[in-house]
Amino acid sequence: MSSSTKVTVVERRLVSPPSRSVTAASLPLTFLDIPWLLFSPGQPLFFYDFPVSTAEFRETILPNLETALSLTLQHFFPLAGKLVTPSLSSVPPRLEYTGDDSIMLTIAEATAADAGDFKNLTGNHPKLVRDLKGLVPVLWSTGVGSKQPLLAVQITVFPEAGVCMGFSLRHVVADGRTFNNFLRTWGELSKTGGVWGVDGSVTFHDRAVIKDPGGLESTLLKDWSNMKNSQKMEGINEANGLKHDFTRATFVLHPHEMEKIKTWILTRSGMLFGSAQLLLSPYVLTCAFIWACWMKTHRFTYEDIDSGEIVHYFGFIAGGITRLHYTVPNTYVGNLVGFGRSSATRKELMGENGVVYAAKAIGDTIKKLNGDMLGGAKNWISEWKVIHESELHVMVTGSPKLGVYGLDFGWGRPVKIEEVSIDTTGAISLCEGRQVVGAIEIGLALPRPYQLHVGL
Repeated sequence: MSSSTKVTVVERRLVSPPSRSVTAASLPLTFLDIPWLLFSPGQPLFFYDFPVSTAEFRETILPNLETALSLTLQHFFPLAGKLVTPSLSSVPPRLEYTGDDSIMLTIAEATAADAGDFKNLTGNHPKLVRDLKGLVPVLWSTGVGSKQPLLAVQITVFPEAGVCMGFSLRHVVADGRTFNNFLRTWGELSKTGGVWGVDGSVTFHDRAVIKDPGGLESTLLKDWSNMKNSQKMEGINEANGLKHDFTRATFVLHPHEMEKIKTWILTRSGMLFGSAQLLLSPYVLTCAFIWACWMKTHRFTYEDIDSGEIVHYFGFIAGGITRLHYTVPNTYVGNLVGFGRSSATRKELMGENGVVYAAKAIGDTIKKLNGDMLGGAKNWISEWKVIHESELHVMVTGSPKLGVYGLDFGWGRPVKIEEVSIDTTGAISLCEGRQVVGAIEIGLALPRPYQLHVGL
């Protein structure tokens, strides 16, 4: 499992929107943005099977990519801006774009002892966590009270093998939907040489579209400020403190396997829950399976399992664009997601019907979010704090609905996508399967003692 890959920075460039194309702007954080102040940056990697030399990439590919990125930032200018967190608690944080802000674009080269290293990194099999760290761009942070960049990009060339597009993104500026729109726009402009398609040029930035009749902004800002002042933010950012000597792997759950899980649940749900109708979508089935398997990787004694109603939590995000009950354009640049927290007892999850209890708990939470996504929004920050401080919990990140494997810069679809941030947050990543329609890829980072017991 050892790797000989070394990453060397070749050059760094600052990329801005075209000169005078965007005026200075200050954007307030909505209540949908505020919880993301607590979380560490997302770090997605997109690997492409694109054999090219570093010199050829810099001479023939990079100029077009850089131009297309600049044009894309014209429409997604907040990503080139900064997060401003004033030292005065009476002044709320905001997003600021000065008119000449930029993002850092790093060009790097990966050198390896053999050409198979790129193939090794793009497989689903276990690999060392540290092998991917050098592919993630540095997102400089200078502390509270300063201006913090929101996005950094690194393109790493594996000579004559492939290319990796790496990102560091503070999600306070954009959810997965917004970031996916940004990437797709960049990809389309790269393929067309900077020519906009019919529907490619529109973004929506008016924060007034997000309604807050219940005063959620002030409630969540207060909770965030209290956590910041008590110095407990780092605990949520890096929940489990995973180290670079851990390993990570991808497991793929296929539709026929989901159907088997669904059948198992249905054969037992009537006995456990009577006539209650369970929500058994592919997402629920996958999450329930993950939760039950994760619990069983921990070697509890019979006394631990039977020692009372110890509660464990499952945390996830839920898309809000169809759950807000009013229209928000899909081209809105910002956050449109809510948070879900499901709970079940250790005895329920560790028994033979663990996946059944997990499915009901997650499905019931999603039903509540479907009916009123903001019903429990005032508790979003406090609930995530409860999850983090609980004895054993699961958090998932990402979504199989975004279609991230469709990102094409002119080199075809990615051969592999990894979310590196799970190495430190302890979360489990989800995205759609690349090879099979309806499949879901599950990314895990685990220490060696757990790898032998994962039931996936």
